[in-house]
Amino acid sequence: MPIAPSGGVSYNRLLAALPEDGFKRLGPHLELIQLQLGSILYESGDHLQYVWFPTTAIASLQYIMEDGASTEVASVGNEGVLSVSLFTGSAVPPSRAIVQTGGYGYRIKVGVMLEEFHRSELLQRLLLHYIQSLIVQISLTAVCNRHHSIEQQLCRWLLSTINRQLSNELVVTQELIASMLGVRREGITEAAGNLKDAGFINYRRGHITVLDRAGLETLTCECYQVAKKEFGSLLSMYATTGHAHSQACSKK
Repeated sequence: MPIAPSGGVSYNRLLAALPEDGFKRLGPHLELIQLQLGSILYESGDHLQYVWFPTTAIASLQYIMEDGASTEVASVGNEGVLSVSLFTGSAVPPSRAIVQTGGYGYRIKVGVMLEEFHRSELLQRLLLHYIQSLIVQISLTAVCNRHHSIEQQLCRWLLSTINRQLSNELVVTQELIASMLGVRREGITEAAGNLKDAGFINYRRGHITVLDRAGLETLTCECYQVAKKEFGSLLSMYATTGHAHSQACSKK
């Protein structure tokens, strides 16, 4: 299955960074799946059956408390992969993966992916670099949730999300954002109202549109810039792998 140009429904940056021979081995086993908003890809404690590569969808990794409350620890778009615990030796994930932005993504059976992982040194390097980026994101989320205001957290979350998609419009409820940030809905309602009054966003039920990205960047915390820099480093690493199939696709 070919990888489409950047931004396409079948484009994942990590897959596009694979060498030609590695991609040829994985390609026939990749299934392009439509992922609906709110779909749970796996739960904490499940035995993983698939590895997921989002394309236009964005997934939220959430830690679930004993009382059922949840908080997002990281999000994954077309820069990455879900089920990473497999590559550190565990088929049982520590967190839930839920679709926060509907779209498309690939899935591939665990056995096929692990076989290629053990075969390819380059794939190992790509995944280790991605896992490092994910650890940075998780660490920043913990710091941000502890030390920064709800308004700053909301700005960071909005910016991080639109950076992973082509549109400035998000199909998401304030209740869902509150759940992912681990705060009360009233706090998100107040923060969103402030951003709307400032002309930075607009919203209607189930939709938020970012009107002024630069305005949000003036209000967000340092965590966003650190995460953005790490994200850029990851993409630069992908770009240096020199894979013929993605270069050809980018010219279509």
